[in-house]
Amino acid sequence: MRLPRPLLGPLAGLASMTLVVTTGAAFAARSTPPLTPYQMPFPCGETWAGSTRAGHSPSIRSIDWNRNPDAGAPVVAAAGGTVTTAQASSSGGYGRYVVIDHGNGESSLYAHLNSVSAGLGQRVDQGTMIGTVGNTGNSRGSHLHFEQKSGKAVVDAWFGGVAFKPGALTSANCVDVPLAGNFTGDPAAETAVFRRARRSTFIVSPTSSAPIQVRFGRAFDEPLLGDWDGDGQLDVGVRTPRRSKFKLRTANGVAKIKFGLVSDRPISGDWNGDGSSEIGVHRASDATFWQRQPDGSTAPVWLGDGDDLPVTGDWDGDRRTDLGVFDQSTATFTLRTTTADGLSLLSVVQLGAPGDLPVTGDWDGNGITDLGVWSPTTALLSQGFAPMSARPGTTATPTRVVRVGRSR
Repeated sequence: MRLPRPLLGPLAGLASMTLVVTTGAAFAARSTPPLTPYQMPFPCGETWAGSTRAGHSPSIRSIDWNRNPDAGAPVVAAAGGTVTTAQASSSGGYGRYVVIDHGNGESSLYAHLNSVSAGLGQRVDQGTMIGTVGNTGNSRGSHLHFEQKSGKAVVDAWFGGVAFKPGALTSANCVDVPLAGNFTGDPAAETAVFRRARRSTFIVSPTSSAPIQVRFGRAFDEPLLGDWDGDGQLDVGVRTPRRSKFKLRTANGVAKIKFGLVSDRPISGDWNGDGSSEIGVHRASDATFWQRQPDGSTAPVWLGDGDDLPVTGDWDGDRRTDLGVFDQSTATFTLRTTTADGLSLLSVVQLGAPGDLPVTGDWDGNGITDLGVWSPTTALLSQGFAPMSARPGTTATPTRVVRVGRSR
């Protein structure tokens, strides 16, 4: 449904929306909190008007979100999960739409999208961009149709632990994304986060000095780190999904490179050991890595499953970045190295608990990348030292647990 434009001013007219027939009190009275910690399906700090109406299909509990302007605005995952539908065709009542399975029988649906930037089977984190607001399907004007579901039933929506009430709301989908890298030049890696905000910030936490803050990117960008110019200094970067464009910040300015598909996840590493980092992507649709070489060439590497999360690191200490994946459902890393004659070797290591996010870094400064997992609910990073010589199925014991960023 498209609300008349005069009602879409900042907050004016919200009380007089005659199409909103279910009051906030009625919503709250019959709501049961979900197990999933939902936030609004929009980037941090954005204000949107949410409404419903009698006869709203498929349920009065569905929400139509509007603002002025809204066409082409980013839509992000209200909670982490696995993409079970990524309909890129505009036919059908929902038009282009995405469904995310959050586990526990709960899911969320995002419909009438102008574009889809999530892949079928892909694992997405909270705040990850999955599409843009559009006017496809049976829509009569650009808006986001949103549903929270339990099983097949649309249920009352909750955001930030509060039952939804029709009206203007500001998104608190402002999560931290855990990272690690060598920012200060000493042998060991430092922990960091990418804090999603209108103007996002990389926050590095050295062990012996005050936090380092680098403002770069927007709330719907995906972060990455690398030494883009080979000067021995780690730099920040982001990839904007809807444009498939990397933006890499160096002392000499910002380099922009278009690479991969809109649904790809960014990776980075020193693929050839020359001291400079290159970009790459992980593609969920066929479980492949695509490493961009300095000359622009690339070739696929198959590893893991489509719903695995990509990780990179120098697992064997040869100064070349290797590939790996993390199965979030089982908290299991699969790490890949290659011998001088091109033979691939795999090591499987379990660390952490289901739902944790992977973080890799050289915690002890010995030139070999170690493993870590970050818990979104506690903001605790468990650092483990797991060599490639570990037997298949090895369970790593964390050697240190540190707090990194903010919990969700």
